[in-house]
Amino acid sequence: MSTLQPTLELRGIKKTFGHVSALKGVDLAAYSGEVLAIVGDNGAGKSSLIRTISGVYRPDEGAILVEGEQQAFSNPAAARAAGIATVFQDLALIEVLDVATNMFIGQYPRRGPFVRRKAMEREARAFLDELGVSVASVRTEIGMLSGGQRQIVAIARAMRTGGQVVLLDEPTAALGVRETAQAADMIRTLRERGNAVIVVSHDMSLVFELADSIQVMRLGEVAGVRRRTDTTRDEIIGLITGAITGDRLTA
Repeated sequence: MSTLQPTLELRGIKKTFGHVSALKGVDLAAYSGEVLAIVGDNGAGKSSLIRTISGVYRPDEGAILVEGEQQAFSNPAAARAAGIATVFQDLALIEVLDVATNMFIGQYPRRGPFVRRKAMEREARAFLDELGVSVASVRTEIGMLSGGQRQIVAIARAMRTGGQVVLLDEPTAALGVRETAQAADMIRTLRERGNAVIVVSHDMSLVFELADSIQVMRLGEVAGVRRRTDTTRDEIIGLITGAITGDRLTA
């Protein structure tokens, strides 16, 4: 693991819902220019972890640090302001609006009461070109795009806010082979740009293709963290299922 300061660090995060402990003292470290994959079975705590990092949930205990500074997110807007850009599985795009409008929702460039439409389109096009995104026109309605193109527009929208940390929730779950390859290329681009990328995925092929580190969640705890080059698919699956005893779990 890198000796550099993590871009995003979680220390002892706990989250309880009634009598259910969703997160039981979870640590995490994500580094600039690396992809951290978070894997685990249903009920492992991945969703609670995502929502805590992105400001949807507030942890009951523990600390969240961005660039070494402790943060307290009261809502998703606070997490975005701290540099955490999250793309959830549902993408939250508006199908009847075009690409440029979706990328600027809530942040339209204005001159007085009027939206600067041409400036918005120019900036959207320039940003998509910088990321190598193949969308023919920023005036195309989101509903006319393929699943892979929508995923990439959602990532680009998150990136436009300037996030140092990019959190992707199951980015290839509904994509075909070609579109999965396009999403993988985007993840590589983010890494090359120096972002700390966190990918939550069930796709072991994607994980072993892209990840620098793999964090396994099980029963609300961290079952293990492995460098991708130092582990195998069998070990990761064993940590997920409990067939291999994790670093902290004893079950």
